[in-house]
Amino acid sequence: MLKSLPLRELKQKNKSTVTEQGLLLSRGELSSAERNIGKLLDFFGVPWSVQPFDEFLGGGQTSRTIRVFCSSETYLELVRQLENSPELTRRWQENVHSAFIYSAEDETSLQKLANLLGSGRVLVSGDAGNGSKAQMHFLVSDDAELCGVMAGVRVKASSSPTALLSGPFGRGIRSIISLNEQSAFVLARHRDIALFLSTSSQIVDLDAELARGIFDIREHALTAIPIALYVKWAFALSCWQPAEVTACLIIDDPLLKRSHGFVDFSELLSLMKRHHFSANIAFIPWNWRRSNPDVVRLFLDNSESYSISVHGCDHTRAEFGSENVQQSSARIRRAVARMAEHERRSGIHHDRVMVFPQGVFSAAAMAALKQSELIAAVNNDTISADEPPLPITISDVWNVAVMKYGDFPLFTRRYPWEGIENFAFDALLGKPVLLVIHHDSCRDHCRRLIDFIDRLNASKVAPVWRNLTEVVRRSYRQRRPSEGAVEVEMFATELLLENCSGEEEDFTVNREESAPSSIQEIHVGSQSVDWNATEQGVSFGTRLKAGESALVKVIFKKPEIGREEWNGARSEARIMLRRYLCEVRDNYVTKGKVLFTAALGKKDDEWV
Repeated sequence: MLKSLPLRELKQKNKSTVTEQGLLLSRGELSSAERNIGKLLDFFGVPWSVQPFDEFLGGGQTSRTIRVFCSSETYLELVRQLENSPELTRRWQENVHSAFIYSAEDETSLQKLANLLGSGRVLVSGDAGNGSKAQMHFLVSDDAELCGVMAGVRVKASSSPTALLSGPFGRGIRSIISLNEQSAFVLARHRDIALFLSTSSQIVDLDAELARGIFDIREHALTAIPIALYVKWAFALSCWQPAEVTACLIIDDPLLKRSHGFVDFSELLSLMKRHHFSANIAFIPWNWRRSNPDVVRLFLDNSESYSISVHGCDHTRAEFGSENVQQSSARIRRAVARMAEHERRSGIHHDRVMVFPQGVFSAAAMAALKQSELIAAVNNDTISADEPPLPITISDVWNVAVMKYGDFPLFTRRYPWEGIENFAFDALLGKPVLLVIHHDSCRDHCRRLIDFIDRLNASKVAPVWRNLTEVVRRSYRQRRPSEGAVEVEMFATELLLENCSGEEEDFTVNREESAPSSIQEIHVGSQSVDWNATEQGVSFGTRLKAGESALVKVIFKKPEIGREEWNGARSEARIMLRRYLCEVRDNYVTKGKVLFTAALGKKDDEWV
């Protein structure tokens, strides 16, 4: 039973010891798994070092601060040394907080370690899958203290594990990730130390390029989840943590009319009230004169539920795929002007966030956004339309926002059919939970959508639903290097700092920025503050009293505005025709097709 393991006691030791050190035990040249562990510890901001095995046996530490990382083979050799040296055993128990052990390439050492811990036999290769791929659903333990937002989540894996532990398990051993009656990640106790044993011999490589620019945890379940869970637990003080797990549903394209396609705004509002979520409408600026007064009133009266963002400009194909910064800047200015006029007419304040039409964007468009008044971009795709595009790595998309394009933040969003497990893992990394749908996902009076949202809200660590601006402002990472001090990593150009403690605290804010000279000034609240250029970007500080909050703004220099170009009458006519034809498609063609399919009794495709 987990209660037999003093997890809470270990966390108390964390609090009494500010320094948390990662130690990678090596027996020679670093293996690929060891190098990948180092990259992952760097990503999470954890202090760590490499120590040869022989040097580690010589001692050195005097307090229980070490978190050890090693292979099953290395740990077995360590056990042999411990058995022959009471002094080494004493130092091990005094200095080591816990250990993460991954399987060596040869499963023999994994079996020996399993025998040592009393955790049953090891199933390898074909035996480890225990059936067809349809049965490959790993279950994460429902212990929120240990697994956080991943607690209780089922992960549909796309490939079979190379090895699993098969029970019966000995006393004091807890399965953290299981497949039926077998386990891929367990927590045990050996010589008074908590051991986290993963049956995978591989660790996810954060430098690996993503061909589609999308990270799917179902493809990396056992190489990523075990070590991420361990690091977030073992380095609770020194590891980067999110300020808040936030969420927002984004619906692309609808006009603010009583209904658009399958979206009925009154019905959706009722569902939001009952099921506790928020919705942002990615609003096409071209429609700025066409909002229905009744729907406008609905939005104004329920601003805690409804919000709108900037969805392109004319919403034409690849309108932000151009490599011309001036052209993108002109379109952004036109979009912002239209949204401002819509706000003047309707009173609806829009979120200053760009959602790219069809997901198409260029590096030039991101550079233009940085010079605008918008504070972030949101997109499904992370690979630009440039030729050739910049490579996107796992590290890029694990970050709170992709900062590859001129240091302007690109927050990623997902469709519900990508699975609860992907949203939960995003939240574990500190990313916001951003869902995207189109009107046709509401075809069944939002039944499937609500079922998915209810499952998100039933998480052990439920997200806080906010409008898109608040989600972006609260999406940052923080850690506490010492008492009364908070270090913050900022992504969007606006940030809401909050001191939720009972004491006055000093905040140091860092933001990645390759061109500090492009910054005009930085505001904390209504005051301009001094800032310094660093190797990674810019840094500045502020002090907040207990319970105090402050809005931080990084203001960039604006380029000179040239003469605005008009599309021309023919082009404007084509844009208008496209917009009206899209409405016909959504309101009649798509709805008719769906209703006809339902009348024939055909089963709808599953999406969750």
